[in-house]
Amino acid sequence: MGITYKDAGVDINAIRKSQESIGRLIKTTHVKTPTIHGFGHYAGLVEIPGNMLLATHTDGVGTKVVIANMMRKFDTVGIDCIAMNVNDVICVGATPTSFVDYIAASRNEPTIFDDLIRGLSVGARSADVPIVGGETAIMTDMFAGDGFAFDLAGTVTGLVAKDRLVLGDDIQTGDVIVGAHSSGIHSNGYTLARNALFPRYTIHDTIRGVGRIGDALLTPTRIYVLPVLKILQECIVHGLAHITGGSFAKLSRLANVGFDVDSLPAVPPIMALIQEQGVDDEEMYKTFNMGVGFCVILPKDHADRAVSIFKAYDIESDVIGTITDVKGVRVNSCVLSYIG
Repeated sequence: MGITYKDAGVDINAIRKSQESIGRLIKTTHVKTPTIHGFGHYAGLVEIPGNMLLATHTDGVGTKVVIANMMRKFDTVGIDCIAMNVNDVICVGATPTSFVDYIAASRNEPTIFDDLIRGLSVGARSADVPIVGGETAIMTDMFAGDGFAFDLAGTVTGLVAKDRLVLGDDIQTGDVIVGAHSSGIHSNGYTLARNALFPRYTIHDTIRGVGRIGDALLTPTRIYVLPVLKILQECIVHGLAHITGGSFAKLSRLANVGFDVDSLPAVPPIMALIQEQGVDDEEMYKTFNMGVGFCVILPKDHADRAVSIFKAYDIESDVIGTITDVKGVRVNSCVLSYIG
């Protein structure tokens, strides 16, 4: 057994079990406001007057902020924060309509905060979503050590018409999975990445094909909002998945069918470098996006149009798999499990 996410301190299965308990408590609040989907998908959904649903999602950047701090480069993780939120909310077919951010820091650093907001602004413009507010909290006693430390998170809202909702219910055998290429690791699996890489390398080491490791790790998460919304307009779409925590194993949250992913693009160099340090195939496919940041599940005869739309937005994509009647998620013959 090679290096695992659990060894690095993140036990995905234990986290999912905790989330099940959280979900039961959250459900007790679904009393007065009609709640269509409140837990376990990419966004929560509540009814609002008319034929519309309000979609909401919140997310952060995770320990990618550690890399930003190590590199003393803070102007890109804001893009990640926007991406992690908007890429999730579009998975139910919703159009992002507003965003608010939250920065918690060990001390006041105006220049760093400006960089963080600069990244948020770049990401928001890419997603065509306005930032309508935020909060910066200085909490000197919440962070260990004397140096500067921070965390970054945000919340996005979106709107979707009831008859345009996409939850995966229509996924059927014979559908294909179009995978839009990622820009790198995006914003998941950084605890495992650091534990695999840094016993041997530093963030300043330059590796052939990878470049400087710190720069590769800080490559911003790709934002898929505009092409996916276009695909929703022009194609029949049965399911949408942002490949984040849990990676391809998370496909099973969409429908109780078989997801056979057998045509992934070339493994990105930074991920190949991580795997070379002793992370096995299954752990890689459960943790990292392996070159695919977003999946669109749709009838086979709509796949070419989806690929062409992604290309129009300078995003490469391919048909990476099919839906079968053998339930479960298989990636290049690895059977993946996902709790939650």
